[in-house]
Amino acid sequence: MDTERDDRRPEPEQRTPPDPAPATTETASRRPAAPREGENPPPGLLTPAEGENPPPGHPVPAEGENPPPGHPVPADGEHRPSEPPAPDGERRTAGAGGKAKGDGGAGPRRPRRRRAFIAAALLLLLLPLLGAETALRLTYTGDPAPGTRTRHRDALWLGHAWVDGRKTDADVTALARRLEGTGIRDLYVHAGPLEHDGTLPKSAYSRAGWLIPALHRAAPGVRVQAWLGDKLASESPDGLHLDRAATRTAVVAATRRILATGFEGAHFDLEPLHSGDRDYLSLLDDLRALTHAHHALLSVAAHQIDPLPAFHSFWGATTGHPKWWSQAYFGQVARRVDQIAVMSYDTMQPLQSLYGGYVAQQTGLALEVTPETTDLLMGLPFYHENRFGHWAHAETVPAAVRGVRLGLSRTDADRTRFGVALYVDFAATEGDWSAYRKDWAQR
Repeated sequence: MDTERDDRRPEPEQRTPPDPAPATTETASRRPAAPREGENPPPGLLTPAEGENPPPGHPVPAEGENPPPGHPVPADGEHRPSEPPAPDGERRTAGAGGKAKGDGGAGPRRPRRRRAFIAAALLLLLLPLLGAETALRLTYTGDPAPGTRTRHRDALWLGHAWVDGRKTDADVTALARRLEGTGIRDLYVHAGPLEHDGTLPKSAYSRAGWLIPALHRAAPGVRVQAWLGDKLASESPDGLHLDRAATRTAVVAATRRILATGFEGAHFDLEPLHSGDRDYLSLLDDLRALTHAHHALLSVAAHQIDPLPAFHSFWGATTGHPKWWSQAYFGQVARRVDQIAVMSYDTMQPLQSLYGGYVAQQTGLALEVTPETTDLLMGLPFYHENRFGHWAHAETVPAAVRGVRLGLSRTDADRTRFGVALYVDFAATEGDWSAYRKDWAQR
């Protein structure tokens, strides 16, 4: 989830959800060109699983050209990389019979060797990626274990309109009707953002006093938590400085005031949060002492876990934005909270089978280090965007739910403190809700 300060107050309510990690803040690359009708994808590249549509930007060879396996082809209109100019005297204009002057008929061999070397180097770079993607597709195969459906511990992120005066009693009634027959127990209502100094003005959640009792009347049994967050100053000077003790103290004080309003928990989404951040762990220790003293919940939105060992270090070194957490750090965070919700979307995966395999992998990695006393929730993409980092045709609710069930089946099929978290109410379609009910909420 993106943490730009105005993103949590969508105007109008149909706004496109934020980019979580620049996928939020995730990356700046662009997709290669889409395949032409009737052409086959180049050898070495993954093709869609049966019934899937190829992703926008899936690379294809240029007309009349056979690229080496795994070699990407530029999009239409892009400049293709040209062969480096040879030194003077290295190439000659060919004479009659195709022989070059002064080469005894051998022809321009050095440029060919260079092209072969470049192709081999590109192939070596692409092979690990192709291997990882193939592994994700294999992870998506098989059947989920019976009973791997809702445990009635699911959650839903709600936008800022619920506490700033835009919603009415009629909206509460409609939401309660929507929640009937689902496994949704917790509502994360956006009540921020925090100021960069850690404070929170009451004007940010002016209608919370109306909303909380209204939801309890309309949907008995749901818990209403305050969703708080801010952009961190981890990759730029502008933002919330967790390294400052005064800022952390202000966040705790703001949480104390918002719990006094009637919220039954505090849910934090602070981004971009780098793996290993000790100041964040210190803040969680202080927040947990506060929430437990008020018999309230402490929950967090969590970054994804390294899909490959130490991948966050590699990605941070090459892009300046680590994005992932180490599995060990994820476990450290999970042990300090009552709920941890993995933002398992904005994954850069181009196919449903690859995205579903990725979610299955993330589910297993998270289950391995989340204590039994903590609720683990896997995020479902209830929004639709097309950009690098998130392709709507690939990151679907059915693919995510199947991935969740496969990961749960293989790691801890009987775990009770487990669920899914739906992001986000104002961008969801009827298709998203139907898929959630059919594939997960119905037992």
